[in-house]
Amino acid sequence: MAFSPRGICFSPQPLRAVPRRIPRPPLASRRRNTETVQTPGMNIAIFGGTFDPVHRGHIVVARAAIAKFALKQVWFIPADIPPHKQKTPITSFYHRYAMIALALAGDKQFVPSLLEALDPERALKERNPSYSIDTVRRVKKTLGKGDHLYFLIGMDAFRDIAKWYRAEELLAECEFIVAARPGYSLADVASSLPEKLRPRAEVTKLFRKQKMSGPLVLPGVALHMLPETHENVSATQIRAAVDRGMALKRLVPDAVAEYIQKERLYRKTGIRD
Repeated sequence: MAFSPRGICFSPQPLRAVPRRIPRPPLASRRRNTETVQTPGMNIAIFGGTFDPVHRGHIVVARAAIAKFALKQVWFIPADIPPHKQKTPITSFYHRYAMIALALAGDKQFVPSLLEALDPERALKERNPSYSIDTVRRVKKTLGKGDHLYFLIGMDAFRDIAKWYRAEELLAECEFIVAARPGYSLADVASSLPEKLRPRAEVTKLFRKQKMSGPLVLPGVALHMLPETHENVSATQIRAAVDRGMALKRLVPDAVAEYIQKERLYRKTGIRD
């Protein structure tokens, strides 16, 4: 991952009155948002990714993080251009954002964010990948002095953290919440860190039989483990299910399933723009 455009109207009926120019949301502003940032000392997590599409697994992980780490909010931030998928066809940002907004509707603890949406003023000049380090720094500018920022990420994505853009700086900017996945140990977490941040080999060896639990605090990085949520859902699985004409109720919220059907996303004819 790495934490508005004109003339676009992508919403189905549940998202009525989408303006032609989608205004930059307060969460992307440099000013402190008094509606979403209400009290000092608030814990916030940003949850970034491609979200192609958002699914029940994402929501279950976010709810578990809220409960375990006393989070006030989780901001879902879809990437405009995921750095690791620059050459991979993905669904239009605005379809992905629309599905997130539908999935999170009515839950004040979940915030759909346009922080990584393409800025129309820069669209003709450049369109760079959505780097997490830039997003985190933008989010931190909106927070109060007593607020605490976390970066929520699944272990499958964290496995490649050392390859991320300016990974060491990113890990130093905020604490990470790493959601456990089957088959991973604490040693896998430690060995995934950039080389300069990894513990010594003899220390990592001791973690091999330890499940992903508790904090892992090292010089330059603080990681908190979120136990497995046992929600076995993936975006790849959902896209394949759509292609085979299977029901999506178990995989995505109903509003998202309806949107996918209405917009004819993830069909064999290709990804819908």
